Amino acid sequence: MYSPSDPLEASRPFVTWQRILDWGQEHYRYRTFSKDERIPTRPGLLYLVERGAIRLVGTSQVSASPNFSGAQCSHQNMEEAFLGFIGAGQPFEIVALSPFTLQAYSHVEQTAVVWMYWDDLDNWPHFRREILDAFRLQHQRKLLWLSTLGQRRTIDRLLGFLILLVEEFGEPCEQGYCLPFPLTHAQIGSAIGSTRVTVTRLIGKLRQRGIINTQKDNLICLSGDSVPKITPN
Repeated sequence: MYSPSDPLEASRPFVTWQRILDWGQEHYRYRTFSKDERIPTRPGLLYLVERGAIRLVGTSQVSASPNFSGAQCSHQNMEEAFLGFIGAGQPFEIVALSPFTLQAYSHVEQTAVVWMYWDDLDNWPHFRREILDAFRLQHQRKLLWLSTLGQRRTIDRLLGFLILLVEEFGEPCEQGYCLPFPLTHAQIGSAIGSTRVTVTRLIGKLRQRGIINTQKDNLICLSGDSVPKITPN
């Protein structure tokens, strides 16, 4: 997919996207969110990111361990896992699957989202095909993500995860390619099945090797030699 803020790289006619934005505003299906604000979502709706970035988080309920007397505690803990980003120009949907829940948050300021029912896409049949193609590409990226998570060593999972993110969202910089938005070590740890402390230590090792560096606002950058190839979306 493409970023609507750069029509020169648009994969669809800019006028089509503008019509969808106009339709969303006319039907009160368009809203701008602040950083870290939760996006009110529900299953069955299609969401389009007009600008900014969405952070997807999975939440599951984990029963507490037995106490010293052997009795099971009644309360449950919530575990969250970072599941990836949805960038500008990309669609997403939320699927309900108990006991797991998916939530979407605005990852940067002024993130704008349009939402509609799938039947609303009948107004733009060519756009429907692009949406389905976008979901197909997202599915392929998730398969690569799962392959990365299968690595035994944490440092391999970390580097593979960062390479996947940079391949999809990275922007050229002096050192190589840089993520356009910040990502905390805790979020990275939840994505690769590790802890914040371990991620901080391993990023330090990768920085010493010249593979990773950071720019202002703690943006993560990878050297050009570390990224196999950045291809247009």
